[in-house]
Amino acid sequence: MKNGDQQFEKLSKKLRKAVWDVQEKFGIIEPGDRVMACLSGGKDSYTMLDMLLHMQLVMGNSFEIIAVNLDQKQPGFPEETLPKYLSETGVNFKIYERDTYSVVTEKIAPGKTMCSLCSRLRRGILYDAAEELGCNKLALGHHREDILETFFLNLFFAGKLETMPAKFRTDDGRHVVIRPLAFCREEDIELYASERQFPIIPCTLCGSQENMQRKNIKKMMKDWEADFPNRKEIMMTALSKVHTSHLFDVNRYDFKDLVEV
Repeated sequence: MKNGDQQFEKLSKKLRKAVWDVQEKFGIIEPGDRVMACLSGGKDSYTMLDMLLHMQLVMGNSFEIIAVNLDQKQPGFPEETLPKYLSETGVNFKIYERDTYSVVTEKIAPGKTMCSLCSRLRRGILYDAAEELGCNKLALGHHREDILETFFLNLFFAGKLETMPAKFRTDDGRHVVIRPLAFCREEDIELYASERQFPIIPCTLCGSQENMQRKNIKKMMKDWEADFPNRKEIMMTALSKVHTSHLFDVNRYDFKDLVEV
């Protein structure tokens, strides 16, 4: 085996282990599941699909996967890219076409952040798609850095301690959303996607918006990591060690009687 092959195998095992850690801790996949893998055409969702396919193999094909992409009618969107890739991969898939691009550009003023509205529209369509396809789980490609960035966005701008969990049920109770890459590092995903030569589709709608707060948070975390290596891993550990008695939420801890609510 060549050195490059050995390095890629090592990277693959690292990512698979991180995904299995999520599985063991949160039970994101169960036998009999029909999982809708939401593909954007970015490095994260391609990698997530690879990891799910490996899980499916290891678990003896005890659950189904259907890959779903939402074509939002962005100008220049390469409509043939994902169908071609998924057909060659042999994955069951469905493409939904919805012109959310026109809705977003009509409602959001030029220069303003479009991500929030775009995300809400996309989420609603995907939830409906899951119901139509009979999928009881929706898999999203968010990774460790996405989760940490969301935590700080909520902390600094929304005034709450909250992030994107590895597994949760939607407010209406219809769907269970899972994030298999929750423990995976973005840099590992980038390297994996490069080695696999995925046909990446860039987000030309919101990806060029330089002043988004998420980018500021990303820079802050990058600077921290440079000054204090392993800071991100420590922060991820902190998210799993919550002591409600040492915070200020009276809805989670009864400070009068000193008991959990």
